[in-house]
Amino acid sequence: MASLTATYLETLYREIADEPSRVRLDLDDVTGRALRGVEPAEVYSRPFVEMRTALAAGESLDAAVVRGARRLETITKTDLQLARTHTVREVTAEQPGVEYTVRELQGEYDCALCMIASTQRYHKRELAPIHPGCDCLVKTVRADYDPGQIIDEERLERIHELVEEAIGQADRGGRAVDYRKIIIANEHGEIGPVLGFRGQRFTGPDDINLPT
Repeated sequence: MASLTATYLETLYREIADEPSRVRLDLDDVTGRALRGVEPAEVYSRPFVEMRTALAAGESLDAAVVRGARRLETITKTDLQLARTHTVREVTAEQPGVEYTVRELQGEYDCALCMIASTQRYHKRELAPIHPGCDCLVKTVRADYDPGQIIDEERLERIHELVEEAIGQADRGGRAVDYRKIIIANEHGEIGPVLGFRGQRFTGPDDINLPT
């Protein structure tokens, strides 16, 4: 994934800057422990822990295996996305013609979170928010000025309207240009910013009920 992303970014750079991009990418910076700050051996043992926990709770072997397989799939998809976002950060840092990046939607269907993120611009040194299974691409942009956080207000408003039609409410936060009130980049302890709606959070040490 890292090598493919680097090649893709170099191709984009030739198109926007009209000059070759010679980037030296150290794969150790965009794979393995560099992605989460945790050894891959520990991360990939978690599906087995999930399976054993399910068995201990009385679930059938088949159900426990399904739980473990789902956890493995989520971890794998997340690592692929992390390899992509870390590579974007490292490669674009060496491309002076790139001013910022935007999210480019792919496929027939996209979640509302990715659609909202596609209306934002990201500084090239930022790690773009991700979620497991996201198939969005990064598009590098050369510009003479910073367009601001919101780059497509019309689409952003339409997305909120569709969300409101679907679930009966939408969080515009009073002003569509206030990024914090439109989409939240929750900081996950290992994988960095992850897309999520307001009110979502990650389990932490305070959630563990220790005996007194």
